[in-house]
Amino acid sequence: MDLGRHLFYDKKLSGDNSMACGNCHLQENAFTDPNQFSVGIHQMSGRRNSMALFNIAYHRDGFFWDGRVANLRSQVLMPIEDPLELDADLDAVIIKLEADPMYVEKFTAAFGDEEITRERIGLALEQFGFSIISKDSKYDQYLQGLASLTASEERGRQLFFTEHRPNDPDNSGADCFHCHGGALFTNNLFMDNGLDTIFGTDTDKGLYEFTNSTFDIGKFKVPSLRNIEHSGPYMHDGRFTTLEEVVEHYNSGSVESPNLDPNMHAIVDHGLGLSEQDKTDLVAFLKTLSDDVLRTNPEYASPF
Repeated sequence: MDLGRHLFYDKKLSGDNSMACGNCHLQENAFTDPNQFSVGIHQMSGRRNSMALFNIAYHRDGFFWDGRVANLRSQVLMPIEDPLELDADLDAVIIKLEADPMYVEKFTAAFGDEEITRERIGLALEQFGFSIISKDSKYDQYLQGLASLTASEERGRQLFFTEHRPNDPDNSGADCFHCHGGALFTNNLFMDNGLDTIFGTDTDKGLYEFTNSTFDIGKFKVPSLRNIEHSGPYMHDGRFTTLEEVVEHYNSGSVESPNLDPNMHAIVDHGLGLSEQDKTDLVAFLKTLSDDVLRTNPEYASPF
């Protein structure tokens, strides 16, 4: 973990020694980028919002918004070599690390000898990523009987975990838990949530770009809602800047698309029917998923 933390925050991993992984994955923002798109060493931006990095030890079915990489040890190397991001030659990075006595010592401590390879860099970064755990939000404390929810937060909790019942509006909820349930607040699947209706040549096709299956057009990895208060902007392309916009999308803004999730398809015509107070309460509950311990834990902070 110590070696991986140093590598995560070391600008030697970039082509011009100006950026590190931690520049686009900020701890105070739940290890994501508060900008819509991250900007690399050549001042060029990507096309997708930087994903949050916590509880990734429990991820499955691939990494990145489109799941194109099977494991974290492979994923962490790709931004280093990506021309839009750190744009470094890994062989050159290894030479820089070999010239640093601190890294010779740390690689020896971690692997038993001083050899530095791309595989070992990936393993070390993976280990640090796996160590980043979010489990101490107000909601976690509530479940342990250590905290109480306000009336608004409790009402939001009920809406979050209650199915949408169009024929029973008095007992209808926001139906969030089907995709964002469980301890991780994600189902780890790839889904189309009705952001775009027409997939033109310039539209991000998500999972399809990895699988080439038309059944995957418009599907993206379902992110965790833990720390959602601090991890905006939202969606794969960062199109929403506030939680209120996100909630409104699910309340009334979803559109019909070829691979739209069935739960979303059921509300295309009439929405969820949430009142203004419902939406306020739902946002209040979402904010109980914030983990200030994660965002301030010195074990996850830069060692430099």
